[in-house]
Amino acid sequence: MTNSLEKIAVGGGCHWCTEAVFQALKGVEKVDQGYVASDPPFEQFSEGVIIHFDPHIISLEILIEIHLHTHKSTSNHSFRSKYRSAVYCFSEEQKREVQRILKQLQNEFEDPLVTQILPFQRFQASRESLHDYYRRNPEKPFCERYIAPKLQFLLKQYSNRLK
Repeated sequence: MTNSLEKIAVGGGCHWCTEAVFQALKGVEKVDQGYVASDPPFEQFSEGVIIHFDPHIISLEILIEIHLHTHKSTSNHSFRSKYRSAVYCFSEEQKREVQRILKQLQNEFEDPLVTQILPFQRFQASRESLHDYYRRNPEKPFCERYIAPKLQFLLKQYSNRLK
């Protein structure tokens, strides 16, 4: 990886799904799958990924747009502690940029976004056997039911962004 890479962490749904979505994108060099925690009251780990990306190839705005459209970003469902809808920022500058992006992207959704903007504090990788889950198990029922439709959505809406 080069020093020109930036990183952002996101969560919203199962980290297998989130990992597969971002691994498919041009400009994303690496996706760390696991659990992310923030400041209280969000110090409990929630499923998420850290996306290492080249901003010269894919913008933070496109990454967040894709994130919002590939999980239930307007639904405050009962599993939100396990699947917190969030963008975890690594700096105040990044936080301000994410706030601007979310405000702008709200126009693409009928219902209010529940996605939170939180400071990144801690990350714990999931166990190695879960990494690259979709790439290693595309035929598994979970992958066919939950991940494949998200990748089909990417193919339809963001084909020029795919590897």
